[in-house]
Parts: sequence; structure tokens; C-alpha cells
Amino acid sequence: MKRDPFPLAGRRVYVAGHRGMVGSALLRRLARESCTILTARREALDLRDQAAVHRWFEAERPEGVFLAAARVGGIYANAAHPAEFLYDNLAIAANVIEASRRCGVEKLLFLGSSCIYPRLAPQPMPESALLSGPLEPTNEWYAIAKIAGLKLCEAYRRQYGCDFISVMPANLYGPNDNFDLTSGHALAALLAKTDAARREGRDEVEIWGSGRPRREFLHVDDLADAAVFLMKSWSADEPINIGAGSDLSILDLARLIAEIIGFKGRFRFDPSKPDGTPQKLLDCSKLSALGWRPRIGLEEGIRETCEWYRTHRPGQS
Repeated sequence: MKRDPFPLAGRRVYVAGHRGMVGSALLRRLARESCTILTARREALDLRDQAAVHRWFEAERPEGVFLAAARVGGIYANAAHPAEFLYDNLAIAANVIEASRRCGVEKLLFLGSSCIYPRLAPQPMPESALLSGPLEPTNEWYAIAKIAGLKLCEAYRRQYGCDFISVMPANLYGPNDNFDLTSGHALAALLAKTDAARREGRDEVEIWGSGRPRREFLHVDDLADAAVFLMKSWSADEPINIGAGSDLSILDLARLIAEIIGFKGRFRFDPSKPDGTPQKLLDCSKLSALGWRPRIGLEEGIRETCEWYRTHRPGQS
């Protein structure tokens, strides 16, 4: 079914999860769209509460929805809280998507994740690789919930004719990331560890696993720009990848962070910690064919993120 463009100007647009890394980036990007931005703090609206979500949608009547709310975290967080990662993300997706249908939301964009691809998917990973093999065990709880969310969007398109779309970004980083040393993602945790080692005069930084896995990193502001671009101009049953176009090993990432931060010490590997998926690089040929490209290089993005972290880390005024 061919869909008309969806200009955002003049529309009421809800960003679910606006205080998180992705949601806050969407707010920054949407500020240029002349739309009315709707948000709801977690204390006022628990997205796991179906009745509360439906009441909020009935009262606020959004016309467009960016579904960026999720329980997120790295390997440790997934392993420590599997029930919360599965239940919370299932509930959030189901409640917001159903409320959007009931209230006649004209367009919804669901944020998936590259971790939903099979552990040994072909590289770079095309959208067609989804559900073609077993998942990576270290993040399967989160991945299953995200797969359910994007399949809900597909099902609602088929049964109800809803213009609900799904995007799958690469590993994200940037302002408002979670820099916790155990629950955060690889780049943010490595940045925090390395910055602490430099400040405290230590000569060693620990890296979980072997350092050999390869990852693709996309600045969250590029993700937000691509999401707005796709919301306005793209519609299809299948999801679409959003990536940076290149990857690097965790060890090379650590070296780049150390160079930017000014850490002169060495790295120590902890083989008792899991590596996760061997490689995650997205095939973004569909998005490239639509005319969108990322603009923030990895070194530039890490420098910017480092400056943000140093200003906002615990203990700073």
C-alpha cells in the first residue's frame, strides 16, 4: 500500500521515552520541525500500565508517535534482569502501539535494535536476516521483546491499515547515555572507565571479554535525524536498518577512546566475561538509496560525548 508523505509541521507528536538517550536526541531534532512535541514523565505515566496509557492517549490525541521508550542496558544488565528486560519492553511496545491504533494515530515509528539479528547473521546484516537463526544468548530477552514490537507494527499494518513503521539502529552512543560501569553499553562504559583511570592516575583499564568482537557505532543525533527523515518520507511493512557504515573491534574502540581522553596506560582483558555477538555491522543500502547518510564520524562523536560526560558525570556541579 502506497503511503503519502507525513510532514510533521503543525502536528502533535509524542516522544515516548523522552528522557533517555534516544528520546532526548529526538527532542533536539524535532525542535526544527515546527510541531507540537508531547512528552510524559515516567512518574506521571507508566507505559507498562495499559489503562493509564490509553487514558493519556485519549486526553492528548497525538497524531505521530516516536516509540523510543525501553528498558536498555549492556550484557550484564540483560543477564541480571532477564524478566524485567522481557516483560517491561513487551508491555511498553504493546501498550503504546495498541493505544496508538485505538486513538487514530496517523503514524508511529518503533525503535528496534541491531541486537535482534541472529548471532551469526551474514555481515553486513540485511533486513532479510531477521529470524533466520538463533539469537545471541547474552541479550535474547531484550531482543525477543524488540522483535515482538516490530512484528506488532507489521501485524497492525496488515490487519488495521495502520501506518506503523520500524527502524533498527546500530549500537548507539552520545549525550545522556548510561555510563554505568556494569549496566551501561560498551562504548559508554569504556569511556567512563578510561576517564576514571586517567583522573585517578591508574595505568590499567579492564576490558570485558577478548576485545575481538566488532561493533558498529552510530551517534544518537544521527539516529534521530534518520528517524525523523523516515517518519516524514518512508513507509513499508518490513523494518529498515540505520547504521554508520563501518565497524571496529572493541580493542580498537578502547584505543581510540584512550587517545581522545589522554590515557597512556594498558588494557587488561577479562576472559571470564562474555564477548557477545562476534560482529554486528548493518547493511544500510535501503536507507542509503533513499538519500540519507550519517554526518558524525566516530572520533568526532566520541570527543563530543567525552566532553558531555565530563560535564555531567557524578560529582560534577
